Amino acid sequence: MRITAVSYLNTKPLLYGIFHTEMDSKLQISLDIPSVCAQKLLSGEADLGLIPVGALPDLPNYQIVSDYCIGAVGAVKTVCIYSDVPLQTLTHIYLDFHSRSSVRLAQILLQEYWQHQVSFLPTDATTAPVIGGTVGAVLIGDKTFGLEGRYQYTYDLAEAWQNHTGLPFVFAVWASVKKVEDDFIKNFNEAMRIGLAHIPQLCQLIPSPDPTFSLHDYYTKYISYELDAAKYEGLSLFLSKL
Repeated sequence: MRITAVSYLNTKPLLYGIFHTEMDSKLQISLDIPSVCAQKLLSGEADLGLIPVGALPDLPNYQIVSDYCIGAVGAVKTVCIYSDVPLQTLTHIYLDFHSRSSVRLAQILLQEYWQHQVSFLPTDATTAPVIGGTVGAVLIGDKTFGLEGRYQYTYDLAEAWQNHTGLPFVFAVWASVKKVEDDFIKNFNEAMRIGLAHIPQLCQLIPSPDPTFSLHDYYTKYISYELDAAKYEGLSLFLSKL
């Protein structure tokens, strides 16, 4: 089975479980940015993908395959609006092209929670956001390591969502547009469980991306991997707002 997964550090515990179980021999894995994961699933280049939830409405008859996800209950640390001025004084915000989910989350929160209107600026692989004055940026994933404290204001989008809705936020789920057999799902979930159980060992293998950043805290306090009932409720609410 061809699978595509997010290449960020937050996915590494799940991949650890795949590579250290029999699932490794059953999967052909490619690592991509979130938006590319969704494109590969939609185009048929992948059979299973860890994809941003904002792409789910584009998929025909999708199936959420696993009991595990990339989620957060409160602050997530790596999906934020960064600025040098208070959010209410921002006039423009750059949008990270890596994930539509985080972009839509920021837009929803600006409209409903902060009730502040800004102009959005696109980015791509050749256009980096320039933060300063009344211009901020939505940045996600590994590029945010080390940014805490660099800018005067940081607004954690998962924390804002929790404050706004009372629910956790789901950033990415394992999804397929093909029928996935129950035995595969059972073994896949077991691989995910094993990976998460070995977070201490994984942290010994992966160097911290920044001296001020604790990978162990990130994996155990900020990323919440179980796709439980509360996360399904948060996911349904987010999809309804799209």
